[in-house]
Amino acid sequence: MKILLPTSTAGSLPKPSWLAEPEVLWSPWKLDGDQLVDGKKDALRISLHEQNHAGVDIVSDGEQTRQHFVTTFIEHLSGVDFENRKMVKIRNRYDASVPTVVGPVSREKPVFVEDAKFLRKQTTKPIKWALPGPMTMIDTLYDDHYQSREKLAWEFAKILNQEAKELEAAGVDIIQFDEPAFNVFFEDVNDWGIDCLERAIEGLKCETAVHICYGYGIKANTDWKKTLGSEWRQYEEVFPKLQKSNIDIISLECHNSRVPIELLALIRGKKVMVGAIDVATDRVETPEEVANTLRSALKYVDADKLYPCTNCGLAPLPRAVASGKLSALSQGAEIIRKELVT
Repeated sequence: MKILLPTSTAGSLPKPSWLAEPEVLWSPWKLDGDQLVDGKKDALRISLHEQNHAGVDIVSDGEQTRQHFVTTFIEHLSGVDFENRKMVKIRNRYDASVPTVVGPVSREKPVFVEDAKFLRKQTTKPIKWALPGPMTMIDTLYDDHYQSREKLAWEFAKILNQEAKELEAAGVDIIQFDEPAFNVFFEDVNDWGIDCLERAIEGLKCETAVHICYGYGIKANTDWKKTLGSEWRQYEEVFPKLQKSNIDIISLECHNSRVPIELLALIRGKKVMVGAIDVATDRVETPEEVANTLRSALKYVDADKLYPCTNCGLAPLPRAVASGKLSALSQGAEIIRKELVT
């Protein structure tokens, strides 16, 4: 990016009410057949327009063509039975009915590549595309075949690498892997989780990012956050190894969290997407509040490596709130740009 402090979103944005139920994750589509295909494209165009209107510098699809950031990718893979569902505890936090791995997993054809090509044709701005990370994928399934979290993660890493290479060829500038599980399973992350992520980015020439947050602003996550104490030091467990990894950008949650900002010193040298927008409240931040978060981060991140971002996806929020937050993000970043050049 040539612009200083380029802004972006962590991933999802609210869908139009005619496409899916607002403010609901996993909301069923309200359209089907050709109408659904066209509707998804229209929603992507709207999402892009709203990002442009808000002044977002690195744009995305807003995840308008997928119901969920993990399962929509998985449902296109073989070896996973969505009819055979089991109850599991996701990220040691809440119970969910999930599909079952019943055989070897593989990717028969590209999943998001056509959508990425469509987005690329709509804009000249840099585009970012989010994929689920291997560890977060295995945490959203019941494994009745490999019976090993690590083995399944390595298989997913290979599949993700196939998809990522085709997304890169489609013109994606940044490929982001969403790994909220990195904030939970620390021993596994350091033993093999980051290595799996390295396998997923193998051979890529575009920039790569890993998004590690405390989750959407849904009740299960906000309740969990209340148990984490006065300081959220989970990043401290994984940052040292991530700092040594080949991942270009680390995306994390900063605004209105209890993360000690000095933990950013552990990833000095990396580009950092600093979450400066709280996704767990309908209150729209002021530009100055965003600027304050960025000022704090600049004590530990060089200005040319700081990317203002949202804490997580905005899908569960009302559209007007999400738009307001994106505008505040851009305006807050502009405040800091002016301070840096004067």
